[in-house]
Amino acid sequence: MATSAFPVTRTCPYAPPAEHVRLREEEPVARVTLPSGASVWAVSRLEDVRTMLNDPRFSSDRQHPGFPQFFSGRPQAAMPGRMLLGMDPPEHGEARRAVVGEFTVKRMNALGPRIQQIVDQHLDAMLAGPRPADLVQALSLPVPSLVICELLGVPYADHEFFQRNSGMLLRRTTPPEQRREAVGALRSYIRELLVQKERDPGDDLFSRQLAQSGDRDDLVNLGFLLLLAGHETTANMISLGVMTLLENPAQLAALRADPEVTPRAVEELLRYFTIAEFAVSRVAIQDVEIGGVLIRAGEGVIALGNTANRDPAAFEDGDRLDFDRGARHHVAFGFGPHQCLGQNLARLELQIVFDTLFRRVPGLRLAASVDELPFKDDAAIYGLYELPVTWDTVEG
Repeated sequence: MATSAFPVTRTCPYAPPAEHVRLREEEPVARVTLPSGASVWAVSRLEDVRTMLNDPRFSSDRQHPGFPQFFSGRPQAAMPGRMLLGMDPPEHGEARRAVVGEFTVKRMNALGPRIQQIVDQHLDAMLAGPRPADLVQALSLPVPSLVICELLGVPYADHEFFQRNSGMLLRRTTPPEQRREAVGALRSYIRELLVQKERDPGDDLFSRQLAQSGDRDDLVNLGFLLLLAGHETTANMISLGVMTLLENPAQLAALRADPEVTPRAVEELLRYFTIAEFAVSRVAIQDVEIGGVLIRAGEGVIALGNTANRDPAAFEDGDRLDFDRGARHHVAFGFGPHQCLGQNLARLELQIVFDTLFRRVPGLRLAASVDELPFKDDAAIYGLYELPVTWDTVEG
């Protein structure tokens, strides 16, 4: 029996929707109906999600008529050329190899001092300003935005433009025509920037990719993906992570007492929230059995990542936040060949922000109760629109 009005909105910021949990416990591979009207399969247990994401019989091709479309209007029609997220083998492997070297652990660690400088500069400005402050606008959003701009070679002066358009794309309530306009505006912006980079290359990802690639549409699509994902996901995790740590003083005390706790805290927070829950969708190109259910060729499948990341078969007491869990087998960054390119950067940014913020502002606290906060219940990537904070004490 299909589930209506899917996806179901979270009623608690710290937990998946009850309906998703019910599916995991009673119908781990279930038929659901998306807001677009499409009927697809929803997979909600971790083992099944990982199996699906690593099985070449499931395609990432977003132009396939059976691919899950959450929104009406098919904005992919405005995306000529190959989109990395929508490629299958063998072209996906070739395209990913061309850019994956930009995101190695070594290269990301080399960015550490610059990320630290950016975090300190924004914290300086926030602490010099009025209280309470909105952490989203003061820190969560500008830090990853500036980092990804510098990495790609995008002028940060244009950040309001791409943040406004990416926000429209990620809201489920955006009308189809506005969604297409936002896609077109971002693509045109990136295309014009690439023309400038060809005339005047710099030490940035766009310039390096232009030097080795002859397909402009591919680079426009790559830039579109990296610019969108590079700031939205990390920004939302910063806000949610700060909120959660401030609401869990024992966990925060452990993090403050020992910097070695921070990487584990980051990993657990990523698992706990799984903010890009529906980013991992597929369409079967052959008949495949998952979790004892036959999925026919041409049928769409979505992974309920948040529910899978709390699967009791994989994570003992998975609804509990536990920095000692050490569970890196979560799917917050996806799994398999399409696992998130920027995960090393995201982890580094989160670690630097948390360590710096709570070291420099030990008196930080929320300036509103959690039930008063504006959560992104209408967005494809979960997070907060605002996070008011205040403080009494500051260290150097």
